[in-house]
Amino acid sequence: MSIPRPALALGLAGLLPFLFGVATLLSPALADMTLRLIGPRFAAPFVLIAYGTVILCFMSGVLWGFAARGAQHRWTGYALSVVPALWAFFFVGGGAVFALNALIAGFLGLLLIDWQFSRWGLAPAWWMPLRQMLTAVVVVCLALGLWLG
Repeated sequence: MSIPRPALALGLAGLLPFLFGVATLLSPALADMTLRLIGPRFAAPFVLIAYGTVILCFMSGVLWGFAARGAQHRWTGYALSVVPALWAFFFVGGGAVFALNALIAGFLGLLLIDWQFSRWGLAPAWWMPLRQMLTAVVVVCLALGLWLG
């Protein structure tokens, strides 16, 4: 099954802050302009950490919605759905290196939870192809944040 266009378009648009963060690492001129015009919050590593945290929490909400659909795995589904948000809350912090590593682990763990929800039939058939693609880009961006930062 192909990924619905709205889900694909909005999923790809959701990558823009990650890609912008990497761009600020690759381009000192863009980083300087970002710092001057909109502040350090929108330059790497801060944008990578802040937005990565937001997305992990957002994905907890998505998974909660999937858990609500399935009576058979409801308790386990609800429990798994809060893991990404709790992971972000407890482990994202302690400096850029620690936070970026925690986010990489969080997004890889999220992909495993996505797979489990898909296996249970709680996610749409197109979910895993979309999540694999988005997770690959996010993890590469976060890793570049570590490597270039």
